[in-house]
Amino acid sequence: MAFSSLSLILFFFIFISFAISDAVVPPADTFRYVNQGDFGELDSEYAPTYRPLPPYTFPFQLCFYNTTPGVYTLSLRMGTRRDEAVMPWVWDANRGNPVGENATFSLGSDGNLVLADGDGRIAWQTNTANKGVVGFAILSTGNIVLRDSKGGFVWQSFDSPTDTLMFGQSLRIGGPTKLVSRASITNNVNGVYSFVIEPKRLGLYYKNMLYWASTFPAFPELNQPNVTIVNTTFDIVETEYNNDFNALRHRWELTTLLLSSSEYPF
Repeated sequence: MAFSSLSLILFFFIFISFAISDAVVPPADTFRYVNQGDFGELDSEYAPTYRPLPPYTFPFQLCFYNTTPGVYTLSLRMGTRRDEAVMPWVWDANRGNPVGENATFSLGSDGNLVLADGDGRIAWQTNTANKGVVGFAILSTGNIVLRDSKGGFVWQSFDSPTDTLMFGQSLRIGGPTKLVSRASITNNVNGVYSFVIEPKRLGLYYKNMLYWASTFPAFPELNQPNVTIVNTTFDIVETEYNNDFNALRHRWELTTLLLSSSEYPF
């Protein structure tokens, strides 16, 4: 009886493994884009040169862009031609590891999303080969996803934030915990400022020095060693300043984390 049960379990796992490995991206949904050709003409944050890539999901578009000639980042841009504000970059795939001309961005039938330099060097990838991916999409929230056959996310960009938190995106204990500033307008590497969620507080850091921390007068129980933050929700509210700035009003909870904003925290 024990032998039969063990055989059934082994058969089940082998069956699942084959089912996952057989799930492939349909040929019509694979792609390979090359970083070459004409540059876009619309104004973008940091005044770069850029090459937009399909698909376009209002108001988001992936682009190869650079602020130093020949040094490109694959990034997601937000905005439209009608916007008065300069279009910001809200997510980077390869910050600090740029690619050059003729770099490629591709999704193969195995489901791995890959950014490679012109010589084949892999600068960034999702490591999702043979994990059941059947399609790629940029959602209306700005989340870039690889889906399985049931519509679930095998990978999503919301799990790898850079310096911007989008509506519906979370920083959470046990998951992505921080946003990190860009070093400068011309140098797209991690900068010295970070915004971090920690078990007992939210903190702003300059390098490794904490220079601001949240206080929770409404929750004295946080002083107890066995109580930690799980949820804090931010709302965007109007301020007396101009339209380029908004304030964040916070509401604290100790159950589920959701930290969201459409504005840069830096």
